[in-house]
This record gives sequence, structure tokens and C-alpha cells, in this order.
Amino acid sequence: MAHKAGFVSIIGKPNVGKSTLMNVLVGERLSIITPKAQTTRHRILGIVNEEEYQIVFSDTPGIIKPKYSLQESMMSFVNGSLTDADVLLFVTDINEEHDEDDVLEKILNHNIPTIVLINKIDQATQEQVDAKIAYWNEKLNPVAIYAISALHKHNVNGLLDRVLEMLPEHPPYYDKEDLTDRSERFFVSEIVREKIFLNYQKEIPYSTEVIVKSFKEEPLKNGKGLMVRISAEVVVERDSQKNILIGTGGSMLKKVGTEARLEIEKFLDTRVFLELFVKVIPDWRSKKNYLKSFGYDN
Repeated sequence: MAHKAGFVSIIGKPNVGKSTLMNVLVGERLSIITPKAQTTRHRILGIVNEEEYQIVFSDTPGIIKPKYSLQESMMSFVNGSLTDADVLLFVTDINEEHDEDDVLEKILNHNIPTIVLINKIDQATQEQVDAKIAYWNEKLNPVAIYAISALHKHNVNGLLDRVLEMLPEHPPYYDKEDLTDRSERFFVSEIVREKIFLNYQKEIPYSTEVIVKSFKEEPLKNGKGLMVRISAEVVVERDSQKNILIGTGGSMLKKVGTEARLEIEKFLDTRVFLELFVKVIPDWRSKKNYLKSFGYDN
């Protein structure tokens, strides 16, 4: 049987469940998940490998009208994911009130075979689901529509088979052992950022970037095995944000550090020593040179 391979981009508005869906499809927790919109800032690849196929999924930032340079970079990652996509998975929330024109514009401009995924149906009635299916059939005339709950892995099973039918015959694009195109350092910074999103309110999560400054394996003192020593910088835009991030007597930063360390230990499957420092870079989200050094250059 000929080998199939292709790129499948997961797109949609912020907070519709794109990252949850990719983690389910890939079978690994690659994308960070929080209840806040715009958690995903990069295009993250998740690769599903079998002997006869390779599916390269792209989790992308939620589509918005950008207000500053960071958001412009995030939207350029979305556009990049559309240029090489063989299939689009358009994720929409069952409760979305049809204000998805930004997304539709991108879908209609690119003429890529599209599957609509109506997500979060565990919170809906059958009548709501039927109405949404009818709406999207008329609006987009997609290849297929699935009503799913990514969180509860409901109705996701048949999706891989449907995607596979649509992929071209092609040799693998990545090594068959690869799960993603990103480094361990990248995922470490994302895990720390996830804990910041979960522990702080208002503008703090959005004003924050995490940079891993050092990542070193060293033997444990007892000589039995290794540990990874990680030093990371949490960048914020103002001194007042730095104070909130650190908390009274360093309590908040310590909490974030502990939660992140436990998650990183699970991810790396080894002991971890994590140090976090906070640095103020005024208005970094609007400065192209900083964005480029932080990896937002598409």
C-alpha cells in the first residue's frame, strides 16, 4: 500500500478547543490548555506516525483582528499553516453566535478541503446540534461535519480515518520517530506560561513571555541517574506586573515554579530543578526585535 502524508491545520476562533483537540488526536499533551482565550501563541506541530501514513497536525493561535505586533505574529503563524495545508479542521464552539467572519474569510480564500468540527456538544441539546450542522452545511458546504466533544473524546475516533482518506500519497515529511517539530526547551517555557495563565488574572498572562535561559543535564548527587537544571526568565512589561507576579515574599512565583516543575518532570520523565527570574521589558509585545528573539518570527 502506498504511503500517505500531509499537513492538517486546526483553525478557529480563540478558546473553541483547538489545543484540546490536537492533544487528543496526537495522543500526547503537546499544546498547553487554559480557560483563557489566546493561550496558544505559536504554530505547534503534532505528528501522528504509522507504518503506512504520517499526519502532521498544526495547532494554531485563535483567529483575531490583531491589535499589536505580537498578535500580528500570531496571525502570521495561522496564515503560514494555511499555505501548506492539505486539509483544514475548522473548530467552532456549539455556543458561538455566528461571528466567525474572520475565520470564514481565511477558509474561503484558500480553497482547502475543510471538515467542520462543532465542539463542546456535551453542553448542548440535539436541536442545537442539528441547527448548527444545517447552518455550516449551507455556509461552507464542507467535506464533512462532526459534532464532537474534544474534552470528553466524544465522536473523535472516526475523524482520523476521514482525514486519512483526504491526504495525498507522499513520503513522510518528518522522521517517523518525531512527535513534534519543537524542542524540549520550547515545551518547558510553554508549561511555565500555562501555570502563569492559570494562576493570574487580567493582563498579567497576556503581558508575559517565558524564556528558557539554560537547560542542563547533570548527575544526581547520589550518582543514581540524572536531573535537569533549568533556569527561565519570565518577561513582563511593567514593574507593577513584576510585583504581582512575584507576590508577597515571593509566594506566587514559588507556587508557579512548583506547579511548573512537577509538570516538567512528568513531561521529561526525570528529576528537575527549576529556577524562575522576573525581568521587565517595557512594551515588548510591540517591539519587533524582541518578538524575533522570542521566536515570533514566522
